[in-house]
Amino acid sequence: MVLMTALSLAVVVLILALVDNRLANVIVDILQRVFNVSFLDAQTLYLRFIRHNTTAIILVTVGVILIVLVRFLLFQFSKYFNEISRGLDVLVERRDSEIKLSPEMAAMEQKLKTIKQTLEKREIEAKEAEQRKNDVVVYLAHDIKTPLTSVVGYLSLLDERPDMPPEQKEKYVAITLEKACQLEKLVDEFFEITRYNFQMITLAKEKIDLSYMLIQMADEFYPQLATKGQEISLHVPESLAVYGDPEKLARVFNNLLKNAALYSPDHSTIEIRATISNNALVITFQNEGTIPKDQLESIFDKFYRLDSSRSSTSGGAGLGLAIVKEIVLLHGGQIYAGSKEGKTTFLIELPIQPEQS
Repeated sequence: MVLMTALSLAVVVLILALVDNRLANVIVDILQRVFNVSFLDAQTLYLRFIRHNTTAIILVTVGVILIVLVRFLLFQFSKYFNEISRGLDVLVERRDSEIKLSPEMAAMEQKLKTIKQTLEKREIEAKEAEQRKNDVVVYLAHDIKTPLTSVVGYLSLLDERPDMPPEQKEKYVAITLEKACQLEKLVDEFFEITRYNFQMITLAKEKIDLSYMLIQMADEFYPQLATKGQEISLHVPESLAVYGDPEKLARVFNNLLKNAALYSPDHSTIEIRATISNNALVITFQNEGTIPKDQLESIFDKFYRLDSSRSSTSGGAGLGLAIVKEIVLLHGGQIYAGSKEGKTTFLIELPIQPEQS
């Protein structure tokens, strides 16, 4: 706009100069020489077509200049829009082409490149998660065959030999029950995968006695831990409370405790601590054993398993810690994992709500 105004003013000054006596004489002289007219006729032409129409000439000339400039600016804008459009096409169609804009569009070019990098990263993460999920499903399907074959085999023996000695029958029934429970666990993992994909987690918050919840959970885990000589050491103040969804937070603590028990050595202690620090409720689960540093970054990813060599006796679908993180984030908190000096620690920070003060 400044450029158009300046050019228009320049044209006005030029046209006004045309009516100056000296310039007028030059025009009259040119008319005489070029068109071979008399001085009187040349003067008459000048007065009729230039001097008496100065305003009209100014308006027409300025209008033409404005039209030319507007078309030029529109062309420039159109060029920029086309460049942005081509850049967006690269994003939408997920091409490998490099996004390149004019130097004046450097800021926009950088933004488009950042978006492209983010989309590519998310696409890679989604593919990796899908591949891990497929691997887990294949592993589970394979693992189901083993206990199912045992269940069918022992039931067939019991059916074919009704006169089997009581001691042998009792042994086969116990083995069949054990394999059936193992089979049930694997089927539950299949359902867990389905629930995670299609169920949105919602919260029903209330005031929770954190100390009572953790004590109750430790008691429930006692039989499972006792078989490996493991124990739980609780350090939670009796008056400590948390405002949240009791069912969902119980699932968080249950998954962390189950994970600690699974990867801890026999005859070790799992320490659970809770305290108020920096206006936040801090809860830690610490167990013996280490996690490789390169795996810590992926430990909360969906379908990620620490034991890459699938075993039907350990691990699960790789959803436990992913669900833990999602529930903690929904409560407005954060969760961190660290592993050093032979110990692994999971730290949860939850905001202190008015109900806790």
